[in-house]
Amino acid sequence: MPEIAVHDLAAIRAALADLADPEIPVISLSELGILRDVRLGTDGIPEVVITPTYSGCPAMGQIEDDVRAAVVNAGFTARVVTQLAPAWTTDWMSEAAREKLRAYGIAPPQCGSKSNEGTNVLKFSRQTMQREAVPCPQCGSTHTTETSPFGSTACKSMYRCLDCLEPFDYFKPY
Repeated sequence: MPEIAVHDLAAIRAALADLADPEIPVISLSELGILRDVRLGTDGIPEVVITPTYSGCPAMGQIEDDVRAAVVNAGFTARVVTQLAPAWTTDWMSEAAREKLRAYGIAPPQCGSKSNEGTNVLKFSRQTMQREAVPCPQCGSTHTTETSPFGSTACKSMYRCLDCLEPFDYFKPY
């Protein structure tokens, strides 16, 4: 078996850098935080580690296929490893991804699982029932309302701006 060098892992990482999410084509898997790592497996075979936005994400099969194809097109072979822990969080989403979502017409998540102190927390209280206003990605107004907890994909909910009257998806914070 040929020896895999560190520069080969970097080349694989580079081949995956701009690979778009199949459901939101304006952001990459890297920007979204789904592409977790490119590493050498214990058997010497490169591994591409991905984490789904949630465990039932229907796009994961397509994402795995796209990752494999990008690796092969770059002239390499690698194993795709789906890693469920730690669970994906919107905190892993880059600021560039949030801006691209907004420009695409999807309100980005306002917060994830981190508290103001930067530690990961889960809150189960009445406080979590009070939602921050979701700004409209079209006009910026915070005079919006949720019309359905279910959007075009399971990771989004539907909102409507009460000022410009445009409907829009909101990427749910996890």
